[in-house]
Amino acid sequence: MNVQKLFLTFFGSGLAPKAPGTFGTLAALPWGVAVLHFLGIDSLFMLTFAVTIIAVFEINKYEKLTGEHDQKEIVIDEAVGIWITLMIAYATLEQHSFAYATPLAIVLSFALFRLFDIWKPSTIGKIDREAKGGFGVMGDDILAGIAAGVMSALIIIGVAKAL
Repeated sequence: MNVQKLFLTFFGSGLAPKAPGTFGTLAALPWGVAVLHFLGIDSLFMLTFAVTIIAVFEINKYEKLTGEHDQKEIVIDEAVGIWITLMIAYATLEQHSFAYATPLAIVLSFALFRLFDIWKPSTIGKIDREAKGGFGVMGDDILAGIAAGVMSALIIIGVAKAL
């Protein structure tokens, strides 16, 4: 497997025969949590930003090579999406001193990101349907990550206030 395919499939997780997006998200989740834990939110932001920019260009090249748009094996977009969700959820934990809710934040981030990524409501679906190339592949997952992060944050705040 070449480096481009290794990157786009997030170390091969996108090659799963069923539910490659879920496998890609599961593969990226511990990476995001580890970066947050050991290096902090700023580092995950910079990693996410860099991976997003590289991914747009690499997806464009890959699509020209294969002649297909948004192949299921490409899951680098899921990695970026779950990292965005985690950053928003963790920022909420830090801002409100809810460190005890970290496991809840991880579970909510995964579940809600997958929900928004599969469901694709509103603008998320419009980008998925209409935007082409690397921007189209990455764009819907970026928005799904933001939506899932905001929803995770609201649930975390609600649960914490209820306790």
